[in-house]
Amino acid sequence: MLLASRWLLRRADSAGVIGAALAAKARGYGHRAIARLLDRPEATVRGWLRRFAARAEGWRRGFTALLMALDPEPGPIAPHGSPLADAVEAVGLAAAAASRRFGRQRPWRFAAAVSRGLLLAPPPVAAGG
Repeated sequence: MLLASRWLLRRADSAGVIGAALAAKARGYGHRAIARLLDRPEATVRGWLRRFAARAEGWRRGFTALLMALDPEPGPIAPHGSPLADAVEAVGLAAAAASRRFGRQRPWRFAAAVSRGLLLAPPPVAAGG
């Protein structure tokens, strides 16, 4: 099955809505405030944030590597105080680099496409465990 780049696997909301929640969390908002802001259930938003946070370091590394492949001299990348915020920054920077190279990219659609819809997938289970 093909998944449009605006969607994440097994999610009813678009990557843009979920990305807005992740960006708000990176700016310091809690899940309740984000849920009100996006008019989504608190449990849904909390689940998005937890899923992304569980893999944030891996996404940060992956999107930073993609950034470097797209723009070998992107300038300094400052830490933002949490793995989630750092990963959100890496997504934005990689999407911006892709936009410069290939034309306008919507950051969270870009992230959905690059992750093959798995941005909020659970962390992989270790083999044999």
